[in-house]
Amino acid sequence: MHTMWKGSISFGLVNIPIKLYAATEDKDIKLRTLHKKCHTPIQYEKKCPNCDEEVQTDEIVKGYEYVKGKYVVLSDEELQELKDEHEDKTVEIIDFVKMEDIDPIYFNRSYFLGPGENGGKAYGLLREALNQSGKIGIAQITIRSKQQLAMVRVYQNCIVMETVHYPDEVRNVKEVPSVPEQVEVGSKELETAIMLIDQLTTTFDPEKYKDDYRLALQELIERKVNQDEGKTPTEAAPRQNVVDLMSALQASIEKTKKPQGKTKAKPAKVATPATKEKAAAPTTLAKKTKTVRKKA
Repeated sequence: MHTMWKGSISFGLVNIPIKLYAATEDKDIKLRTLHKKCHTPIQYEKKCPNCDEEVQTDEIVKGYEYVKGKYVVLSDEELQELKDEHEDKTVEIIDFVKMEDIDPIYFNRSYFLGPGENGGKAYGLLREALNQSGKIGIAQITIRSKQQLAMVRVYQNCIVMETVHYPDEVRNVKEVPSVPEQVEVGSKELETAIMLIDQLTTTFDPEKYKDDYRLALQELIERKVNQDEGKTPTEAAPRQNVVDLMSALQASIEKTKKPQGKTKAKPAKVATPATKEKAAAPTTLAKKTKTVRKKA
């Protein structure tokens, strides 16, 4: 199991070295988006719509939109300074409460806490104290630059930390539309509903419940693989700069176009003795040729 975080649990003067592990994992089947024509995975480019150009990683900054279309830019240095100031590798337990005092709507994500080096004895002490008291610890922790509220409890034989939403992160239930304030319910209807609940009441067994859709999707994928229905992306054709090619073709067409309108008549040449002599030359040649043929 991969260690996500190393630190300690502290309550009062007690400090316990711990390691943090993800207690849950996402089992969703990840599907890629492919081009229907050639079955090649689709790429998503980081592009600025204003400059109409692809943006490199070193050209990206973070900003907060405080009004529509207006941002304040936060530099990496400013964010790192805040992170260093608030990041503390300690799960600080500040209160102990009863588990039933916390509504499940506040629960976020679960993490296993394992003992760090030389922390086994202190770890076992906290685990036993939580079991004996029936209480859970309310703590604060910073994970990935985010300060979170958490509760520390025992799950089976392991200490577990559940991250908890802050009150302002839970939306106001009064904003839910069309929720009736009070409804008159008939006694027989109520008795029947309670009887149905009693009949369906059982001991919670998590192994009983399955993700039917995920299992069916997995079965469908395996069947297609076994039937050799896999698709291989076709080889990419050499890319051409279509814009430049079209520009060159259009420019060539424009260059070969004749000027529109009436064709201007060429100015008449003035006859000179030289031009007259050139014009008469072919006739003389023809006569000589004719004479030679007669002699032959």
